Parts: sequence; structure tokens; C-alpha cells
Amino acid sequence: MHKILPKKRALDIIAGFTRTGVLVVGDVMVDHFIWGKVSRISPEAPVPVVDVQKDSIMLGGCANVLNSIYAMGGKVYVAGVIGSDDIGKILLRELRQKKIETNGIIVDKNRPTTLKTRIVAHGQQVVRFDKENKKAILPKETGKILQYVDAMRRKIGAVVISDYNKGVVSRSLVSGISEIVGSSGVVICVDPKHNDFSIYEGAHVITPNHHEAQRAAGMEITNGEDLERLSEKILKMHDFQAMLITRGEEGMSLFENGRKIVHTYFPTQAKEVYDVTGAGDTVIGVLALSLAAQAGLKEATCLANLAAGIVVGKIGTSTVSREELIKVL
Repeated sequence: MHKILPKKRALDIIAGFTRTGVLVVGDVMVDHFIWGKVSRISPEAPVPVVDVQKDSIMLGGCANVLNSIYAMGGKVYVAGVIGSDDIGKILLRELRQKKIETNGIIVDKNRPTTLKTRIVAHGQQVVRFDKENKKAILPKETGKILQYVDAMRRKIGAVVISDYNKGVVSRSLVSGISEIVGSSGVVICVDPKHNDFSIYEGAHVITPNHHEAQRAAGMEITNGEDLERLSEKILKMHDFQAMLITRGEEGMSLFENGRKIVHTYFPTQAKEVYDVTGAGDTVIGVLALSLAAQAGLKEATCLANLAAGIVVGKIGTSTVSREELIKVL
């Protein structure tokens, strides 16, 4: 184990997962995977012909963060917007089968449920097509989500704001959540997509990947000094308590805001990388659940890093179970 997190302490935090709640707010999606084989090129155009073997529908976007927390045994709640279509009904049915309450899901008949369809052949994505409406949701829908946050605040230890830039997450949503949970000790974690991080002010922890961090700071990372300068700029500008930058095969860097910015590096735990789809969802899900279970930031990052190392070894939008996490300890 990492020296920051002895095995006994890690097991204590994981044991606390079942006793704590996390509310996931953001862009609810469905991931549709079509699996097949390619043995020829189409005579009509220079494209592969995929012989479909099977297909699967999975929770995606912020619902995949929810799935990560659920797989860890945490109590999880969700708030977002879907369409009044068949895919939306499938999503609601999936949540109810997991006994996850759906009171925070708003059905908007004027927009589709966001659907990402990926065609995968021989373990490789061939193409992806998206059905979505990226317009901002109406203020009354933001208001309904905030009412749900208010109703849930005594049941949770953390809120995850999962932004996929599909219209749900806005400045007013984030500031409203920050106002509601206030000084209650509930931690707000944000997985950002907007380049303007000022939208997320009021959150405690932000978890961009290195590309998102570069765009937000208007700086390129070419070495460790650049990374530290960039992180100081973002943390001081927006007053987040911490920023966890996921860096692909380079691992993760946690920057904590204080009189002096403290940088802790976590090397990657992945043995082999097959698919990074949903890895960021796993990271923020396990991070938030660990913080809700009273882990320190470095301890929570350790567990999130271990979980990410497992999930990238799987193909498709995958989750990591509590048993798998305990096994890698």
C-alpha cells in the first residue's frame, strides 16, 4: 500500500462506505455498446462491416458515477434531467432495479435522453454516435434539482457535480448547491467540462484531467514546474480547497490549497490499459465516497487511484466493486 494509507486504515474507510450517502448531480446519460466482429470492408464505401454479436445498455455520464458508488456499496442518490423517451424509461427502470430512488430525475418532454452509442469490434471502438440536446435546462428545472438537494442534505456526506456539458450544470446550480449544504460538512466534488472554472466556485474539490486543466488555465503543461504553476493559478483564482488532476499513464496529482500549495503525486496503478471510458467517473465516485466516509484527501485519492487502475483494465463503461478494491489492497 501507499505509505499515506496503511492497509488497516484503507479497510476501515471501505467499511464506512455502506454507512454514508453521496448525491450525484449532473448530466444523466445512457451508454449503448454494440459488440461485433469485422471480417470485410463494405463494397458501398471504404468502411468496415460489423457483424453484430450482442449489444448492451449501461448507465452513463453522471449515472456512471452513481454506478461506481453503488458498486462500492455506498448509499447513492441522483438528480438530473432525461427525456420522455424509451431510453429514459430504460434508465429509470435500471435505477429502480438497483433500488435507487428516482425523485431527483426530471423528465423533460422537449429534449431526448442523452444516448451515446459505441460500436466495438475486436476490443476496439469503430465509431460512436451521440443523440443529445446540449441547451441549458430551464431555470425551473434547476430549481427542482436544488429542492431535491435540500431534501437530501441530511442523508449525505458528499455531493458530486458531474458535468458533461449537456446543459444541466450551470453557475446557478453550483452556487445553489453550495448555499444549501453550506457549512454542514458535506463535501462538494466537481468533475468539470467547462473551460471557465469560475462556474464551479463554491465547490471544495475539482477533478479535471490534464487537458481540462490546461484549457482552464490557458497554459500548457510540459514539465512538473508547469503543472505546479498551473495548479497554483487555478486554486488561487477560484478558491477551491483542492484539485486532483488525472494525468492518464502519468498517474494523478493532488494539489491542496493553503498558505502554500501542497502537491502529492500518485503514480498510476494500472497494469494494462484497455479502455479509459468512464475512468474519470470511477475516480470522482470513489473519491467522494471516501471523503463522505471521513477519509482525508490524500487517503481518498489513494483509493480513487487504486480503483482507476482496475477500471482501465476493463472494456466498456465499467465499474469497480468493493471486493475488487479490497483485493488490490
